[in-house]
Amino acid sequence: MTRADDHDVIRVRGARENNLRDVSVDLPKRRLTVFTGVSGSGKSSLVFDTIAAESQRMINETYPAFVQGFMGAMARPDVDLLEGLTTAIIVDQERMGANSRSTVGTVTDANALLRILFSRLGVPHVGSPQAFSFNVPSATGVGSVKVAKGGASLATKREYSQLGGMCPRCEGMGAVSDLDLAQLFDETKSLADGALTIPGYTADGWYVKIFGAVVPMDVPIKDFTKKQRELFLYSAPTKVKYESMNMTYEGLIPKIQKSMLNKDVDAMQPHIRAFVERAVTFQTCPECGGTRLAEHARASRIEGVSIADACAMQITDLVQWVNGLDAPEVGPLLANLAQLLESFVEIGLGYLSLDRPSGTLSGGESQRTKMIRHLGSALTDVTYVFDEPTIGLHPHDIQRMNSLLLRLRDKGNTVLVVEHKPETIAIADHIVDLGPGAGSGGGEVVFEGTVEALADADTLTGTHLNDKARLKDEVREPSGRLSITGASEHNLRNVSVDIPLGVLVAVTGVAGSGKSSLIHGYVAGRDGVVAVDQSAIRGSRRSSPATYTGLLEPIRKEFARVNGVKPALFSANSEGACPVCNGAGVIFTELGFLETFESVCEACEGRRFQAEVLEFKVGGLNIADVLDLSVRAAAEFFGPDGPARLPPAYAIVARLGDVGLDYVKLGQPLTTLSGGERQRLKLAVSMAGKGDVYVLDEPTSGLHLADVERLLGLLDRLVDSGKSVIVIEHHQAVMAHADWIIDLGPGAGHDGGLVVFEGTPAELVAGKSTLTGEHLASYVGA
Repeated sequence: MTRADDHDVIRVRGARENNLRDVSVDLPKRRLTVFTGVSGSGKSSLVFDTIAAESQRMINETYPAFVQGFMGAMARPDVDLLEGLTTAIIVDQERMGANSRSTVGTVTDANALLRILFSRLGVPHVGSPQAFSFNVPSATGVGSVKVAKGGASLATKREYSQLGGMCPRCEGMGAVSDLDLAQLFDETKSLADGALTIPGYTADGWYVKIFGAVVPMDVPIKDFTKKQRELFLYSAPTKVKYESMNMTYEGLIPKIQKSMLNKDVDAMQPHIRAFVERAVTFQTCPECGGTRLAEHARASRIEGVSIADACAMQITDLVQWVNGLDAPEVGPLLANLAQLLESFVEIGLGYLSLDRPSGTLSGGESQRTKMIRHLGSALTDVTYVFDEPTIGLHPHDIQRMNSLLLRLRDKGNTVLVVEHKPETIAIADHIVDLGPGAGSGGGEVVFEGTVEALADADTLTGTHLNDKARLKDEVREPSGRLSITGASEHNLRNVSVDIPLGVLVAVTGVAGSGKSSLIHGYVAGRDGVVAVDQSAIRGSRRSSPATYTGLLEPIRKEFARVNGVKPALFSANSEGACPVCNGAGVIFTELGFLETFESVCEACEGRRFQAEVLEFKVGGLNIADVLDLSVRAAAEFFGPDGPARLPPAYAIVARLGDVGLDYVKLGQPLTTLSGGERQRLKLAVSMAGKGDVYVLDEPTSGLHLADVERLLGLLDRLVDSGKSVIVIEHHQAVMAHADWIIDLGPGAGHDGGLVVFEGTPAELVAGKSTLTGEHLASYVGA
C-alpha cells in the first residue's frame, strides 16, 4: 500500500458553474456513477461543464501554444478545487458532422480495415488500400526533378502516379448536382428586362450589367445564338472590357456554383437558402451508381463480393460474411474487423450499413457509434462521460447498453452517466441526485449513495424511481382514419396501415425497425400535419427562447406603448443594443494564435442594452430584467393577476410551461439548451399552429420521471381539444397511456419493416407477442 493508492476518488469542492450552488462531492474512481435530477437541476453543469471541462482544459494546456491556437477556447470552470481528475472522454449526443464524405465506415475505421482486406485478397488485384478509398483521387504527373550528385545538380525526368478509388464523375460524393435553368432565368425576357431570377441579380446591378460585354442585353434569352447561349451559361473566366473598365467575365453556371453551391446551405441567408433548395437537383451518380468508387475498385472482388457490396450490406450480414472468409494470411486483420463489426450488433446498430452517411444518424445513433471507438480501446483509468446514452433505445436495447457501460467500468475506467431511465439508474455503483428543482431552484446535491437508498430518499427522483404506469380503463374512440398504403421507404416492406385520428397513437418498436421511415416518410408531409422532429434548431448565440418563440415581439411593443418610444429600442440586435458589445453582452478578444478570450462587457455588465433603454420599465422591470425571468416567473408577471398583464405574452409562456420548460430563462442563449429542451421548445411553438395532426418524435428525451406525467397531461389536452397526436416513443409510460399502439419489427433493418401489432395497449400486454409487448407487460406488472 503506497500513498498513490489513496487517490481513489474525484474530489469536487465549491462548484458554482451555471446554477450550481457551491456543490461538493466525492466520486469513486473505477465505478459507474449516475447523475439524476429534473431537467435543468445542474447535472450537465457538474459533469460536463465542471469535471469534464477542467480535465480537457488541463490536457489542452500540455500542447504547444501553436497547437492550442487551433483548439476551442476553454475557460477554467467556476470551482474552488478539483482533485483526482483523469483524462475525460466525452461521448455526447451531438450529431456527427454532416460532411458529405463522412460515412459510418469512415468514422469507425471499419472502411480502413476493409480497404486493407481488399488490397490483399481482392481479385483482380488493383493496388494498395488507397485504390479502394473514395476520398483519394487517381492522379498522374510528369516533371523535372533536380538531384544533387557529386557536387553538381542534375535534372532528371520523373513520373508520378497515384491510383485512388474516387469516382471521377461525382468526386466520391455518390451524387451529382444539376441546376434547374428554369429557376435561374425567364428565357422569354431579356437581361435588361430582369430575366435573371437569382437573389441579388437585379437588372441594374453589376452582376448583370457585366453580361453586356459578351451577350446582347436587349434580346430575349431564348433568341440567343448557340454560341451566345454557351458563353452566357458556361464561359470560363475571361478578361473583358466594359465601360472602359477591365473586368473578369464568367458564365452564369460556374458563377452560381462558386458563389452559392460551394457554401454550407445551413449557413446561408434564408432567401438564398430557399433559392438553392429550389434550383439545385441531386441525383445518384450514373457512373458509380452511388457507391462513390471508381470502376477498378468496384471490379475487384472477394468471393464475388466487391468493397461497394460489402459497405452496402447490413452490418449483421457483413459480420457473417467476414466470419465466413477462410484466409489465414490475414487472420489477425479478419479477427479485428469481425470484432469491430460485432460491436455494432452488440450496441444495437447492426441494422446500419457502412455506407450510411454519418450526417443522417440521429443523436442516439451518433452517440452509440462514438462508443464503438472506445469499446476496443487499450486505454484504462480513463473517465468516460455519457449524456443520456439510452435516448432512442427500446427497453430491449437498454439492457445491451447497460452491459456495455459495465464493460467499460470493468476495464478499470471511471464511468459518469447523466440519465433519467430507471433501468440504467439501477446498475449504478453510486448515485448523485441534484435538485430539488430546476434552474434557480436546483443546483444542490439532494442525495448521494446507492440505488437502494435512493428508492427510500425524499427526493423527486427517489419518489418516482419505482413508478409503474397503469393501463387506462377506457380508451378513446377514433374519429377517423389516416391510411398508408404500400409504404416501402428504407426498410419498410410494403406496409399498409390505418392510423386512427382523434386519439393518442404510440408508434413503437426497436431502434431501426422503421418507425421514423413510416411516420416521417408517409405522414409528416401531409396537409394539416405538424411534425416536431429531433433536428437541431437553427440559431446563433444571440437567439433565445424569447426570440425563437416570437415572445419578444409583444414584449417590445408593450414596452414601446407604455413608455411612448420605438419598439426597436428593446431589441439587443437593433437600436437599443449596447454600442460596445453590439448587444452580445460579452466581448471576444482575438489573441492571434492563442485562444480567443471572452469577457463580460464592462459597459452594459452583460445586460446587452444601452443604459438609457434600461430606464424604461413595465410592471417595475426593465427589458433586461424581463429577459432574465424564468418561464415560471414570466407566467406570473404577464398573467391575469400579474403586474404587467399581457395576454399574447402569457399565452406563449404558458405553452413553454406546458412542455416542461418553466425553469428556462427567456433570454437564455439557445446554444445552452440540451437536445431534449430544444425539441420541447419546438413543440411549444408548434402548439400555436393550425395543424390537426401532431407528430412527435420521442418527446420524453431528456425528461425526468416526474416530468413525463406532465407531458402526458399536455398530450391529453391536445387530443381532448380535437387534435390527433402520433408519438414515436420508447417510454413505457407513454405506451401505457396511449389509446392505440402500432408496433413495428420484429427486429431492426431488414429484419424489421413490418407492422407486428395494431391495437390497444391492453391487447398488446395480454398477447405479449412482440418485444414491446413483453417489456410493456413487465412495466405495468401484468
